[in-house]
Amino acid sequence: MTIEVLGSKAKLADVIATVNELVAIANKLADRRGPKSEREMTDADARAIMGSGEFAKLSHKEAAEKLTLSYAQVYSCRKGFTFKAIHKELANTPA
Repeated sequence: MTIEVLGSKAKLADVIATVNELVAIANKLADRRGPKSEREMTDADARAIMGSGEFAKLSHKEAAEKLTLSYAQVYSCRKGFTFKAIHKELANTPA
C-alpha cells in the first residue's frame, strides 16, 4: 500500500484523510505484535519461561498468551534485558 505524498497546497480534508490512513496502518501493525500485557511480569513468570520452566519451550508469543503478558515482556526477559537476577540464579543452578 502506498500513501500519496501531499503537496504544500494540500487541503485540510486531504491532510485529515492521509492522517487517518496512517493511523489505520499503525493500528494494524500494533495488532500484529501479539498479545497485549494484562499485568506486570513476576519473578515466577520469568522462571516459568526460562531454563527448564513450564513455558520455556513455547515461542515468545505462545508463552505471552498463556501468561497474559505481552510479547515484549517475554522477549525482554528471555534476552536478559529484564529479570537479570533470575538469569543469574538460573545460571548458577545445576542442570
